[in-house]
Amino acid sequence: MSMFDSLRARLANIFRRPEMNAEMDEELRSHVELRADDLQGSGMTRAEAERRARIEFGGTERFKEECREEAGGSFVETVMQDVRFAARVLRQSPGFTLVAVLTLALAIGANAVVFGVLNALILRPLNVPQAENLYQAEHAKDDSANQSYLNYVDLRDRNRSFDGLAAYTVSAAGLDTGGEAARAWVVLSSGNYFDVLRIQPELGRFFHPADEHGPNSAPYVVLSHAYWKNHFQGDPGVVGRVVQLNKHPFTIIGVAAEDFHGLILFFSPDLFVPMVNEEQIEGESFLNSRGKRWVFDVIGHLKPGVTQAQAIADLNAIGADLEKNYPETAGQLSFRLARPGLYGDFLGRPVKAFVAGLMLLSALILIAACANLGSLFAARAADRSREVAVRIALGATRGRILRQLLTEAVLISLIGGGAGLWGSVVILRALSTWQPLPRFPIQVPVTPDGSVYIVALVLAVASGILFGLVPLRQVHTTDAYQVIKSGTMGKVGRRLSGRDLLLGSQIAICAVLVTASMVAVRGLMRSLESNLGFEPHNTLLVDTDLTMAGYSGDKVPEMQKRMIEALQPLPGVQSVASVDWPPLTQDWQPTFVFKDETTDLRPVNAVGQAYAFKISPDYLQAAQTVLLAGRTITWHDDKNAPLVAVINQEFARRIFGSPANALGGYFKMRDGERIQVIGIAENGKYASLTEDPKMAMFLPLMQSPRSQTWLMIRSNNASGLAGDVRDTLRKLDAGLPLSIETWDQELDGAMFAPRVATIALGVLGMMGVMLSVSGIFGMAAYSVSKRLRELGIRIALGAKQRDVLRAALGRPFKLLMFGSVAGLMLGVLAGRVLAYIVYQASPRDPLVLGGVVLAMLSIGLIATWIPAQRALSVDPLKLLREE
Repeated sequence: MSMFDSLRARLANIFRRPEMNAEMDEELRSHVELRADDLQGSGMTRAEAERRARIEFGGTERFKEECREEAGGSFVETVMQDVRFAARVLRQSPGFTLVAVLTLALAIGANAVVFGVLNALILRPLNVPQAENLYQAEHAKDDSANQSYLNYVDLRDRNRSFDGLAAYTVSAAGLDTGGEAARAWVVLSSGNYFDVLRIQPELGRFFHPADEHGPNSAPYVVLSHAYWKNHFQGDPGVVGRVVQLNKHPFTIIGVAAEDFHGLILFFSPDLFVPMVNEEQIEGESFLNSRGKRWVFDVIGHLKPGVTQAQAIADLNAIGADLEKNYPETAGQLSFRLARPGLYGDFLGRPVKAFVAGLMLLSALILIAACANLGSLFAARAADRSREVAVRIALGATRGRILRQLLTEAVLISLIGGGAGLWGSVVILRALSTWQPLPRFPIQVPVTPDGSVYIVALVLAVASGILFGLVPLRQVHTTDAYQVIKSGTMGKVGRRLSGRDLLLGSQIAICAVLVTASMVAVRGLMRSLESNLGFEPHNTLLVDTDLTMAGYSGDKVPEMQKRMIEALQPLPGVQSVASVDWPPLTQDWQPTFVFKDETTDLRPVNAVGQAYAFKISPDYLQAAQTVLLAGRTITWHDDKNAPLVAVINQEFARRIFGSPANALGGYFKMRDGERIQVIGIAENGKYASLTEDPKMAMFLPLMQSPRSQTWLMIRSNNASGLAGDVRDTLRKLDAGLPLSIETWDQELDGAMFAPRVATIALGVLGMMGVMLSVSGIFGMAAYSVSKRLRELGIRIALGAKQRDVLRAALGRPFKLLMFGSVAGLMLGVLAGRVLAYIVYQASPRDPLVLGGVVLAMLSIGLIATWIPAQRALSVDPLKLLREE
């Protein structure tokens, strides 16, 4: 018989199992009857002959099992038997089953959530054709992706490595569709943007290079699919409609596909507009300025057969040539390639590091859960020692018993994994619709896909096998005779056991998680209480851009002054000022500054880069930034007056050696302008809470006007002023888009990363605490239950309560102490990483260390309270009578 025929016969036997069982019963019965006939012929009675025949023949079930294995298909039936038996056993222990299922649901759910975020933000490619060879060009020295438009044009036209290079940036514009003007978020892109990405529109058409014929020559708009649905109700007749962008007419020519949201994963723009019209959107043109790094990103597909190294060398050759031909404006042009999606390496690296850290911590949660369940399974196997011994004595193989225990473990893990997966899907879908910063079109695209389900299934099965194998040694070394004689195979001695190591590891993992979460919480609290160089409380911010209402040139500072003067008389207003961008509200791009004696104004000769704020008079008062020396800006510091600035302490130290030498001194900007220092202000935080002291300068708004406008209104009732402020500004210009919120609300963006880190680590820390409580409780309860007779004898002999507790719970507390110390040391090392995310997070903070010690002691006390009460309430007389 061929192998195929044998396999076919075995498969056929699986489906004719009832017929085979009937045939085997009939065959075995005939053998017994024949032997009984022989015995009856020798003089036995019929009943005695049948009894003797059955004894001689032996166990019929064993013969049936051997026949089934020979016939094939026994494995499937045996597995089903194991599953049914496991289900019955688990139903008989609902407490154990519930604890095990919830433990795994938490652990697998946490891993599924973190993997879902990792998959969406890092592993999953962008939803564009051939995303695997799409790259963006970045500056190799500063992680910046910004290029000037003229540099981009040279890179696009001269490279030999890309099929095409496109450029884009994100901006905002005032969109008027016939009603009240509103802010819309715009992707300004080169004409070849959609061609390079190789995507097609949902409706109408996209713009192309052929549409561009110079500055402001392509007044076209492509709507995102979501904006089309929400603001135009999905009307296909929208194509060809003329709308106003910053008071300029633009024609809607198409609608993007539903699954295309640009190239920044968490940013969903409203519109796409050709970059040649940037003057109408931004209010000024940088297209002919090589020194202005205005374009945000440059992206393209590598040509077939071109490696990243070859493309980088190609771009660097072009950059070197531009440096040589335009030494004062081109800048330092060396490149590297990064994947688009997370702002390349600038934002991609910290996001990847944080998600990787969360993945590691969630994996520790799963390992702790497996250690917990492994300890519980080992204890449960000891409790079921008589059952195991009886089964072995009756002929069951140790492999069959282990398979049964593994089946129970995998069944629990599948149920727990299913519950955890369900919870993770709910959380991920909620995260996908969450808008952490309502003013911006920011969403976290973490909707789960098939890979999340596969990972959850693999983790569930692997976890079940992992903790199900823990009792392997116990079952393998079981002496059935001794167990039946003594009643147990569990030994609670002084030797370090596998369960002890599992519990100690679990406690150490918990201490790591608790330390990390406390470091994050403490760092966040300190960041909220630290000196930022300004006072955000009791301040209302009004964000607008005068370009959106058609203002330009000298009309910009004139309108800003009118707005300030109109708001000052409002009841309760203490001070009003204007600034182009308040600190901590965006990713600032600092500018190079030079000492006054410097003549060669190339970046290599700069003292450093400083943040520049364009302010109106009373800004320092409205922001409550302390002026340490000199004077502040006034309305007399206009374009007809000498150029002046207020600088911070760090600026004074770096340029002039000390603040005392700075007043009245001069420094230079990149364009050669000499600016006199008229005041010294305190240091502050400008771009990031975690930054070291940075140079900053405050320039008069009238001398260097910017259309971007943030009005700062300080009042004891800031939030209650929003309605009056809006009405007052609408009277000045009803077509001016406004966004009004308190400064505290605006700082949510700066605090977003540390808050998310704190919440995530806090949740993982709580999960670690729950696992440790259940693990210590399980071991303590098991230790007490196995030593009840010994404890009863100790109490009968007059032992004190302290001695009884030491005997019953000494080992769990020792493991708690050693595990906590090891985990605390690891947590201190892990806490260093958090300092890069959470401002002022320090693992050596005495409050953190004290909090971890207190938390671990509390865990021990909570987990051992019930076992301790049981140990102290032992009745020796009752226990000895039972023995």
